Amino acid sequence: MPAVRHPRGFDVDAAHAHLARADKRLAKWIARVEPVIPDPRWRKPFDTVDALARAILFQQLSGKAASTIVGRVEAAIGSTKLHADTLGRVDDATLRACGVSGNKLLALRDLSARSARGEIPTSREMAGLTDDDIIAALVPVRGIGRWTVEMMLMFRLGRADVLPIDDLGIRKGAQRIDGATDMPAPKLLAARGERWGPYRTCASLYLWRIADLANAGKAPVKRSQE
Repeated sequence: MPAVRHPRGFDVDAAHAHLARADKRLAKWIARVEPVIPDPRWRKPFDTVDALARAILFQQLSGKAASTIVGRVEAAIGSTKLHADTLGRVDDATLRACGVSGNKLLALRDLSARSARGEIPTSREMAGLTDDDIIAALVPVRGIGRWTVEMMLMFRLGRADVLPIDDLGIRKGAQRIDGATDMPAPKLLAARGERWGPYRTCASLYLWRIADLANAGKAPVKRSQE
């Protein structure tokens, strides 16, 4: 039996129709926010190692600070691609001088080593892997957690059925649509989101927008892979 190939992206109109039928509370909020449309990144080629390296460098920093550090690293390695071979052109002291923290340096070196051993699937290879397979392949990398991989699944690969239950914005959005006093615990959110499948990615995008309505006037949150 041939392996299943997973498409990049999904039918947004079908997702809207399903969510409207499956969850009347969510449907009312969807009518109030900017609609989700197909994301051009779903069709754009990308390099897994480069994307993960950038995700590591952006962790726990403002977008401006992280972009500055990434620019310094690119200048130091003489390339706009963060790969095992390009990162290997400079020593640890050089990367630290670019503003890379000790923990992030260790994470980049671990990513590079795993890439050199063929342990990091390419974007083409990931087309033949399930979401769970991709998560299992990438979370062993130092500094890469499930949430970071979920962002790749959503924003880079356009997988249709991803619900990041540990994300505070997602939980805040779910709290708002249900008019709850507290944010739902991740386990309860997972159960709550069963009705959104197989389009939980679309529901997640709306939950973020709904949560952002409570933060009007504040700078939007920049998420990994965005």
